[in-house]
Amino acid sequence: MMALALLVLALVLLLLRQSLFVVLGMVTASAYFGMGEAGFTNLLLDSWAALNREVLLAIPLYILAGNIMARGAMAKRLVVLMESAAGHLRGGLGIATVLSCAAFAAVTGSGTVTLLAVGGVMYPALLKAGYPKALALGLLCAAGTLGIVIPPSIPLILYGVMTQTSIADLFIAGVGPALLLTLLMLVYVRIAGRALPVQPFEWSRLKAGLKNGVLGLLMPVIILGGIYTGYFTPTESAAVAVVYALVVEMLIYRELSWQGLFKTVSETATLLGGLFPVLLMAVSFTVFLTYQQVPEYLVGSLGALIDSKASFLLITNLFLLVVGCVMDIGSAILILAPILQPLAVSYGIDPVHFGVMTVVNLEIGYLTPPLGLNIIVAMGAFKEEFWTVCRAMLPFLLLMLVGLIIIAWWPPLSLFLL
Repeated sequence: MMALALLVLALVLLLLRQSLFVVLGMVTASAYFGMGEAGFTNLLLDSWAALNREVLLAIPLYILAGNIMARGAMAKRLVVLMESAAGHLRGGLGIATVLSCAAFAAVTGSGTVTLLAVGGVMYPALLKAGYPKALALGLLCAAGTLGIVIPPSIPLILYGVMTQTSIADLFIAGVGPALLLTLLMLVYVRIAGRALPVQPFEWSRLKAGLKNGVLGLLMPVIILGGIYTGYFTPTESAAVAVVYALVVEMLIYRELSWQGLFKTVSETATLLGGLFPVLLMAVSFTVFLTYQQVPEYLVGSLGALIDSKASFLLITNLFLLVVGCVMDIGSAILILAPILQPLAVSYGIDPVHFGVMTVVNLEIGYLTPPLGLNIIVAMGAFKEEFWTVCRAMLPFLLLMLVGLIIIAWWPPLSLFLL
């Protein structure tokens, strides 16, 4: 009876267009208060336990590092380097775009920051080079999503927090799928851009690009190398990323002023002010569900309806693709990950592989209407109409669906480095 009441409350609040924080807050408070006087005490204790985790520090630090790079010179220098290395190939500027997004994503862990930082430089360059608008838009939006799965990925951190899965293992498992999606985009843009003009290869330009962009390339090497070799944890790597970005942008390149740094920190704090209250309520409600043995009940109930691992994977992937169309990736992970992972484990699916598969599913949601975040960001950044961006997405959506099928049904792609 309580479960039905909580479901009705959530649906009413959603119909009233309340924010996710209000929905989760009301549902969580109602669930705990239904336990009587002890519920209030448990709510306070569980809320404190939700935020008293060192790993949560990685989220604001990675976002801050990415914003520092986007406001400074590192992003532009990475783009110039990739362009000088690939510009002489057929479809070379498109290839440089994909490589730039992949390199920048490996530092920031954010798809939106990657789209804005690289797209601001590459979109006018692609159009000037003769790329059709649809190809340029679709390429930037799709390649911008690579930040969602390329480690260090903020959604993977959220998934690890919500399911108690090793974030270091999730990072390592994200490498194979990230390389696959990057390769698929490179092949597509190589074919689509084969008739476009190319620029001559110049050693001097490549050397200049390496000289100016090598510090940006070193950042993912330092961060990921430190995590994988055990020199520092994912949280410590985020702090290293911030310090490295500050040193490079303010002391070496000297293209980030104190005023710019203040604006960057202020913007990051504003963003986090909306994220952490939602995270607090989500983790608290997850603890409540665990106390009430809801995951175990779902495992038993679905076990009678879904009789095989293949059926579970098919239904879960279709469900997550639909969720990605109407819900942002952070909210989806906060709500669904603690419920779906126990089900996946009950069917013999590795929890790390399932985590990566879940994030890739929701990554595709960034490119699907009506709430695809990269579509909305591209509309504002490139001053294009909604349906123009949506049509540009279609070939890349199909491409990423092919990648998702391979990732979901071939676990070694995610697990071979573990």
